[in-house]
Amino acid sequence: MLRWLMGGGREPQGLSEKSSVQSLGEEQIQNPYTELLVLKGHHDIVRFLVQIDDCRFASAGDDGVVFLWNAQTGEKLFELHGHTHKITAIAAFPSSGACEEKNHLILTASADRTVIVWDCNSGREVQKVSCFHSTVKCLTVLQRLDVWLSGGSDLCVWNRKLDLLCKTSHLTDAVSTEGSEGWDVLEVKRLADHQDNILSLVSVNDLTFVTGSHVGELIVWDALNWISQVCDCNTWDPSFHTVTQQEIKLSQNQHEVSIQHLTSDAECVFAAVGKGIYVYNLQMKRVIACQRTAHDSIVLHIARLPNRQLVSCSEDGSVRIWELREKQQLPAEPVPTGLSIAPERIGYIKMVFNKYPPTYGPQS
Repeated sequence: MLRWLMGGGREPQGLSEKSSVQSLGEEQIQNPYTELLVLKGHHDIVRFLVQIDDCRFASAGDDGVVFLWNAQTGEKLFELHGHTHKITAIAAFPSSGACEEKNHLILTASADRTVIVWDCNSGREVQKVSCFHSTVKCLTVLQRLDVWLSGGSDLCVWNRKLDLLCKTSHLTDAVSTEGSEGWDVLEVKRLADHQDNILSLVSVNDLTFVTGSHVGELIVWDALNWISQVCDCNTWDPSFHTVTQQEIKLSQNQHEVSIQHLTSDAECVFAAVGKGIYVYNLQMKRVIACQRTAHDSIVLHIARLPNRQLVSCSEDGSVRIWELREKQQLPAEPVPTGLSIAPERIGYIKMVFNKYPPTYGPQS
């Protein structure tokens, strides 16, 4: 199991004030993330973040508005209005390597049953798809193939021109292809190791991916053999080591340990768990840093930025930028081996002992 690392400190007092940095255990390799900026603009729950490039990222949520931000300064670049209901998914669609022009696009899906393609450079709507029979819940871009996928009651494959290449019905497991030939979506294997709803999934590299669930299970998978490499449960709960697992499930608020979102680099997985942000090292197989109270409410999405920074959004309606700083090493102090006695006191102590020598054994 992972080692629980818990810090002290007070909780944030509001969106306009910075939350205090919490101290962690002595075995902590790195300090928790330090808050740099709080970005305001949304008027409801912020659910999604996506990095566009090294300088920009986008946020979206229940107010139906997409905001484009400057990652260095926190400046609001664009407000994208086009959806009439809350945003349900977002994905960046960068230009392919063959394109000379760097045309950065983002895709947004909404409960209004539409998907909109936006131009990040101008902030304008490029195209809207309105042929969905239900809400699109997720969007994924396969950049190597220059296609994107929409998932909901159906799984659809689209090209950059928004031509539908393939559509798979989850209810009947029947596959129908429309548009370009040669595209199919088929189930390869079904993995059922989680005990509850899977809320998050991230691909680490070609060999590994990680999933997280509603009850706090984090599973590291082998992408070649489709087997579980590591399975850690309830590692985000401080009472895990003092009570039985059955008592935890009966007493704890599941939202406090739900792994809402995951992102990753080559070494670590960054997890949005409850109100906090945790850094899980894949080699050490344990949490190496955390900020237990990153937001006033549940953290719904996190994304990595350049220069060892993260951006997070929450049910509290805020977007926050964090920086991971190395733990400051304090100079070692000499440890006394015994009672420390000032030189001028030694003579006095000798005199006292001569006048009143110690006695040993029973006295008559």
